[in-house]
Amino acid sequence: VLEGSITLDGHDIREMDLHSLRRHFGIVLQEPMLFNVSLADNIRYADLRAPIERVKQAAKIAEIEEYILSLPKGYDTIVGGRTGVTLSVGQKQRLSLARAVLGNPAILLMDEATSSLDSESERAIQVALDRFLKGRTSFIVAHRLSTIKNADKIVLIDKGRIAECGSHDELILAGGRYHDLYNKHMGKGILTVD
Repeated sequence: VLEGSITLDGHDIREMDLHSLRRHFGIVLQEPMLFNVSLADNIRYADLRAPIERVKQAAKIAEIEEYILSLPKGYDTIVGGRTGVTLSVGQKQRLSLARAVLGNPAILLMDEATSSLDSESERAIQVALDRFLKGRTSFIVAHRLSTIKNADKIVLIDKGRIAECGSHDELILAGGRYHDLYNKHMGKGILTVD
């Protein structure tokens, strides 16, 4: 920080140790990092002392529990390696989302976090995400505009610059690039706000 300050819950981040600062963040990437350990431990990586009940709750929110329970060893199933189960990109994203949910971060960074999910799965997760994101700061990078429709503020970046900024309704009413992208994305003609 060269000028001004960045605060987190009223504390200047320059006065926070790095470990403390990192505890406030959760991240869900397009290509999540998983470890060659059990599914439960992959989720638990956000909070190594979390009891299995909290791990299961996070898995439910991320819409991955049904898949986990379909496996012979359930939450004890090992991921990857020579003997572990191979997961689809969508399943990896759901595990990563469950990890973020378990960590309960103040700030969540999501980079194309639902890009490998089919539309039906994305809708189911979106409902849970809307509840989970309430009351926390979130930065969501998304090409699927349905992912960000309920955001308080949407920033459309074009060629490295902020082109438009506002809520979904404000940007639709403005009739600019976001409006055009949303209509194209949703496969509809003219879109109006109720």
